[in-house]
Amino acid sequence: MTSRNGYGTLPQEAPIPSDVELERAAMLSKPSRKDAFASRCAAYMNVNVTKSWGDLALLGCYIITGLLDSTSIMVWGSFVSMQTGNTVYLGLGIISPDENDRWLRALISIACFCLGSLCFSSFHRRFSPCKRWVLVGSFLVQMLFILAAALMASIGPKADKSASLNIWVGISIGLIAFQSSGQAVASRALQYSGLTSVVLTSNYCDLFSDPKLFQLSLRDNPERNRRTAAPILLLGGAMLGGVWAHSSIGLVGALWTAVVLKAVVVVAWAVWAPESGE
Repeated sequence: MTSRNGYGTLPQEAPIPSDVELERAAMLSKPSRKDAFASRCAAYMNVNVTKSWGDLALLGCYIITGLLDSTSIMVWGSFVSMQTGNTVYLGLGIISPDENDRWLRALISIACFCLGSLCFSSFHRRFSPCKRWVLVGSFLVQMLFILAAALMASIGPKADKSASLNIWVGISIGLIAFQSSGQAVASRALQYSGLTSVVLTSNYCDLFSDPKLFQLSLRDNPERNRRTAAPILLLGGAMLGGVWAHSSIGLVGALWTAVVLKAVVVVAWAVWAPESGE
């Protein structure tokens, strides 16, 4: 509605909003608590984590490798992480394929490890190697693959390396070999190339070639410390796997233990310190 005066037509004055309307408008303009929490979580997971002390997480993976490989070689007759031994088994099998099917198990492990390396490395390159959510996601996938193998071992037929290869064994070997490549890829992403957790031969060579091998100070030679810890931790994991393999629980216990250990690594990356300046 308009009103007139001697100077022409004037618009009617706008009504003054009430206190309730002002409060409602202010509430609508502010993000909800749920949205604010989601934004903080997204920002937290999107930072780069520091590489400092990242070797501790990778060294922990040596325990998992020793546990899984020792159990799988005793129960399935094949490695699931260390592909050097599987390559030897494959070579022997090509020469005498009818002797046993160990070479087929080795071939499955090698193929799935290579496929896993391709997938995990592409994932890290695509989304930035050291983003928190990338590392958490990578190790979470690894844990889920071991979990799937543990469930198969729990509900499937009892594994025996003397029995013929079946779908239960073949898929389980493939799942664990695939996930083990993620540990090796993570060592590259964190720039600890010597801590692949799937090979020790070069580690032994580098350790005993170190001119400061017998230096007493631990702070002055961290590379020597890592190379010393790696085989000890893998040996410990292998011994633990041997205990499980000789127990009534056997392979199932080893796989569920590996699930728990991998979950610890996932949680560790979830709370790892961010890179300086993030």
